[in-house]
Amino acid sequence: MNQQASPNVLVTILAPDVATQTVTIKDDVARVFDPATDKTLGFNFLQADAIDASLVTNGPVTLTEAQVTALNKHLTAVGFAPELLADNDAKFVVGYVESAEPHPDSDHLLVTKTRVDNDESLQIVSGSPNMQADIYVVVAKVGALMPDGGIIWPGELRGVSSNGMITSGRELHLQNAPQQKGALILPEDFAKVGTPFDFDKGNTLFA
Repeated sequence: MNQQASPNVLVTILAPDVATQTVTIKDDVARVFDPATDKTLGFNFLQADAIDASLVTNGPVTLTEAQVTALNKHLTAVGFAPELLADNDAKFVVGYVESAEPHPDSDHLLVTKTRVDNDESLQIVSGSPNMQADIYVVVAKVGALMPDGGIIWPGELRGVSSNGMITSGRELHLQNAPQQKGALILPEDFAKVGTPFDFDKGNTLFA
């Protein structure tokens, strides 16, 4: 929500932007979708305060189960499908780079296998100049809202799938972080792999 630019407007994003988008407005809800596939890209709730006063804030919003239920109920009431899903999983986690292999179609990208939990490893393509195996890093998982407003989506880099991003201190907006490219390499004892990244603790890394 941006209370200065659009008071009480809640913008929800369900999918990446496409080149051509269409908007349908019903009552106080705008549905943004891809006209080629009819896939919903997002909903703009134009009077969020009237749906649930607890939604009113400024900046990124992490929706609770109850808030998602209220929004879906409102979508149904105005004639849209209730497509919102609650997602309470941590999006910034401590990861461990198990392997880093040369990209088949690039001389500067590496294809990593990065563990983000005991039972989950992700293929993440990285262009960080200090990328290598056997390091601890911060992973922005799919769905993460970066401090600069960008959202991490599944994608491909030169034909190789990538699911998430290994981040730098600069990209995380950590205090006094170096302002150059390069993954943030965490101390081995920073936190257990899969643990949500503690931004406050991260701010002490460059003190």
